[in-house]
Amino acid sequence: MDGVGSFGAGRTGSTLDPITFAKQPQTILRVLSWIFSLVVFASIVNEGYVNMGSERLHCVFNKNADACNYGVFMGLVGLLACSFFFLVDYKFSSISSVKDRKKAVMLEIGFSGSWTFLYFVSFCFLANQWSRTKPEDLPLNQGADAARAAIAFSFFSIITWAGLTVRAVQKYLLGTDMTLFTTEHMDGGAPTQPYPSNSPVGETTETTETYQSPPFTENNSAPTYQVPIY
Repeated sequence: MDGVGSFGAGRTGSTLDPITFAKQPQTILRVLSWIFSLVVFASIVNEGYVNMGSERLHCVFNKNADACNYGVFMGLVGLLACSFFFLVDYKFSSISSVKDRKKAVMLEIGFSGSWTFLYFVSFCFLANQWSRTKPEDLPLNQGADAARAAIAFSFFSIITWAGLTVRAVQKYLLGTDMTLFTTEHMDGGAPTQPYPSNSPVGETTETTETYQSPPFTENNSAPTYQVPIY
């Protein structure tokens, strides 16, 4: 993993170079996942339905509307999720609370892992329905390219989302360098600075109480008188 500190990021509040951020493997995988989800979504929405001589549109995947609906769902949610996590990745180093960073990483692990599995289901489902599609169901081979594109990029999405899952797990296992954070950061609050001392640096003030007798002492005892002896 690149970077040190809390869950792969540096010190809290540190500035992030956009060029360095764009070159990170996680950013590249995120952009590819966004593109693949867009292709799956657009292919089915634009050419995934055909007209078989009636006003009703049929799904190109063996006339199974569930196959088209599932592909559209996967593509649309994948687009939104990639956009959300892309923003989280960019703002991750500015999150001051260690607990919030841990929650963000755990959320990414859960979603990326789930989406890897769901894209695997999407690939198998679409490929199975496409293999059962009869040539006469697609006059002039209408929608065939869109169907193949949706199947292919569903498979590519499995790879990218699996890569994102691995990167998120690595960030979680990297843990936290506790020396970079104070108690306030652990509690989610902003760090507070102590009040400066009025004494110069390196000088210690010692207060010692010494007793000094007053300059003039007063004898409160009564004077004694001695009788003369004749």
